[in-house]
Amino acid sequence: MSEATREAMEYDVVIVGAGPAGLSAAIRLKQLNADMEVVVLEKGSEVGAHILSGAVLDPSGLDRLIPDWKEKGAPLNVPVKEDNFYMLGEAGQIRIPNFVLPPLMNNHGNYIVSMGNVCRWMAEQAEGLGVEIFPGMACSELVYNDDGSLKGVVAGEFGKNADGSHGDAYEPGMELHGKYVFLSEGVRGSLSKEVIAKYNLDENCDVPKFGIGMKEIWEVDPAKHNEGEVTHTLGWPLGFKNGGGSFIYHLDNNQVYVGYIVDLNYKNPYLFPYMEFQRFKHHPKVAALLEGGKRVSYGARAVTKGGFQSIPEVAFPGGALLGCSAGLVNLPRIKGNHNAMHSGIEAAEAAFAAITDGRSSDTLDAYNESLKSGVVGQDLKTVRNVAPLNARFGPLGGMALGGFDMWFQTFFKASLFGTLKHGKNDAQSTESVYKHKPIDYPKPDGKLSFDRLTNVAFSFTNHEESQPAHLQLTDPDVPMMKNMGTYAEPAQRYCPAGVYEVVDEKFVINFQNCVHCKTCDIKDPSQNITWVTPQGGDGPNYPNM
Repeated sequence: MSEATREAMEYDVVIVGAGPAGLSAAIRLKQLNADMEVVVLEKGSEVGAHILSGAVLDPSGLDRLIPDWKEKGAPLNVPVKEDNFYMLGEAGQIRIPNFVLPPLMNNHGNYIVSMGNVCRWMAEQAEGLGVEIFPGMACSELVYNDDGSLKGVVAGEFGKNADGSHGDAYEPGMELHGKYVFLSEGVRGSLSKEVIAKYNLDENCDVPKFGIGMKEIWEVDPAKHNEGEVTHTLGWPLGFKNGGGSFIYHLDNNQVYVGYIVDLNYKNPYLFPYMEFQRFKHHPKVAALLEGGKRVSYGARAVTKGGFQSIPEVAFPGGALLGCSAGLVNLPRIKGNHNAMHSGIEAAEAAFAAITDGRSSDTLDAYNESLKSGVVGQDLKTVRNVAPLNARFGPLGGMALGGFDMWFQTFFKASLFGTLKHGKNDAQSTESVYKHKPIDYPKPDGKLSFDRLTNVAFSFTNHEESQPAHLQLTDPDVPMMKNMGTYAEPAQRYCPAGVYEVVDEKFVINFQNCVHCKTCDIKDPSQNITWVTPQGGDGPNYPNM
């Protein structure tokens, strides 16, 4: 820990991150014991400010947590009414009949939602139960007990100069200690990375895998709007050598979520995920929907896709990993919020039992077991081979074999493939420029497609520029001395916010553009970039994502 003198506050459970996992844990703890002291720390300027998700919500987690959520006014107002899946070519499409798809892919009974609004509502429920929630409080450091167990976090440190020294308005923040600390930071959180490494939590699991998800909210012509329609696509423009696909969800008020996910195991360093997304919107079917409409918001974030075999140990001395910090997204369903809620409930019940028994700062083995053998594990185990099959055989072959595997498990509760391995991590998948050709992307037209910096303005991201850069290079020479020659410095392309540039043969980091997607921390082929949390309140301010 740094030498700053800090005050400390004591709680039963400290929760980092006010997403669906952290808020579910907080609510469940107070349901079990109204006198339990629970605090939730959120780095966004408000609850929901950093929440970005598709999102079609499977309500199973919410049903379990708050069975009367409808009566309490949860913002689940748009049930799925139409479910489509298309294979796209450049000029046309083929619809895949719903009966061909495994039953778990059916979206009827689910809801098109703004997860930001869902989390804001969940925060209201939590505060009504007595949970303390502090937005704008980034957790920059972990605090450990003498025996090595996790004791708490440092939150609310402000006022550092760009060189890391303390400015005139420096505030050291405070330590928040808990009998248990839950990390629900989302994908590739900096504190979660630290505990995974410290306690070797990934020693017995496969490598993590990720995609980059980009999303825009559009207001469209009411004549083209079809509230409750859900559409997913594969194929163009990525083709069938690179994994990924799109989602188009019609919510209420003539708004449509338009998004694109690119698997980060792509080989060609010239591939430009953001431009693939922009090009996608010029497909005739998509363009017909969006023409005459207006884009009102943009955002991006990494998506976990490793599945069951990539889940690390989720309990460690003094704490637990929840939600996307543990990698609980169901890839073919493109859903993880329900599993995030279930994980929060499971962790809360394990912590409640431990504290009731007089325990603290030990390992919640019951949570690790219940997560992997319970509803979350069952949800993920059925689809565990989809990502490895996609990587081996491409999206088309992977879809066929993965679909067969999911259907087989539906009837026989076992897989003929066993459990397949992922192999390389996403950084290692990047190949040299000498094996690939540059890709010529059409220039955005400013109507359907937009340049990155214009779109970043619609994420409403903001960072205090006098603070230290939260994107840190292990070796500042690597970008130009290694990555430029071998990979044409792919950070210029894989970042969906235009953070990284090469200007006059110098590597430039425009950290103020960052939307906290963490792609650089994942995809940099030299693993030379580390994302750490900036000061509280900084980053995107998503309205209804």
